Amino acid sequence: MDLFEKCYRYTDAKEAIRSGYYPYFTPISSTDGTEVVIRGQKLIMIGSNNYLGLTTHPKVKEAAEEALRKYGTSCTGSRFLNGTLDIHEKLEEALAEFVGKEAALVFSTGYQTNLGTISSLLGRGDYVVVDKANHASIIDGCILSQAEMRRYRHNDMENLRRVLEELKNEGKLLVVDGVFSMEGDLADLPNIVDLAGRYGCRVMVDDAHGLGVMGPGGRGTAAHFGISDEVDLIMGTFSKSFASIGGFIAGEADVIGYIKHHARSLIFSASMPPASVAVVYAALQVIQEEPERIAHLWQITRKMREGYRSLGFDIGSSQTPIIPLIIGDRERTFRMWKELFQEGIFVNPAIPPAVPPGRALLRTSYMATHTEEQMEKVLEAMERVGRRVGVLRKEV
Repeated sequence: MDLFEKCYRYTDAKEAIRSGYYPYFTPISSTDGTEVVIRGQKLIMIGSNNYLGLTTHPKVKEAAEEALRKYGTSCTGSRFLNGTLDIHEKLEEALAEFVGKEAALVFSTGYQTNLGTISSLLGRGDYVVVDKANHASIIDGCILSQAEMRRYRHNDMENLRRVLEELKNEGKLLVVDGVFSMEGDLADLPNIVDLAGRYGCRVMVDDAHGLGVMGPGGRGTAAHFGISDEVDLIMGTFSKSFASIGGFIAGEADVIGYIKHHARSLIFSASMPPASVAVVYAALQVIQEEPERIAHLWQITRKMREGYRSLGFDIGSSQTPIIPLIIGDRERTFRMWKELFQEGIFVNPAIPPAVPPGRALLRTSYMATHTEEQMEKVLEAMERVGRRVGVLRKEV
């Protein structure tokens, strides 16, 4: 059979586009963070990971401009060879201090961070233990490592104990999201760390959605639980609270040094562009200088969580600025997405396999820069559309 035959037979996306129910790859023509313009229509954005609203912060934009003038547009090489700038190392030192670790290493994307870290530390004969709700980049890193992967039921500590109990006395790494990206719940890190320690298993936390949001000063989920010292590796991305692109891993200096010389996704990829590096460093400074941003984000989060609950939406067990509206039915989820779009609200629909079967949802997320007026408009639109679509009960 021709290799491309499956491509010619794939018509799902074309059919969804024709029907008007295709929510992906939507081109945004302009944005100020909380509002976007799409095909001439202005919408309130509640589908972004720009939690602290720093993509438009003057200090952050100025840092990008200065780096562009000083270093140009690209490093044109990998970190291993000609692609390490002084600002890469300056950022790594600042990140390590921020999360309370000895050293940190910056990658060009968060996805590459997980791929490189996991696949360099693990190999055949080792074990890697993962939560079933972990991000795809974690799973792909595990597959690439060729270690034996064992999954445990989402946040089920008894199931995790049984999984760990079955493992032989070989190299073991448990990798878990600090904040789960679809439903906004937290990993049970205190119990995870305790169990892992009992069975001689190292722990790595992917805190892509926790850094800048959770814990004192936004230092992450491990800091939120007061156990940063007990977590071996902390991974973060820059495409959320840090308003840029890239990722990092932080831990003991010897471990980071090993990853630095063995992670193929670092060694064989062009390094993070200068402007992107400067943005992260500036964002990190703003996070520390303007703690009121985090406080305001949580104020908005509480308002929206309470608002959705009072309307009758199922928001699961969200504990973060990611608040899912769990609908269950795929068709109803897409219908609600489309009607909200028409009402001027940008939100992301998530269907299996991104979420478990029967838990299709609208993933909403909030920024420190959202206004009270915008949030009232969102709640009003959600109520109208929810009743029309049948997600909420009709008014009597």
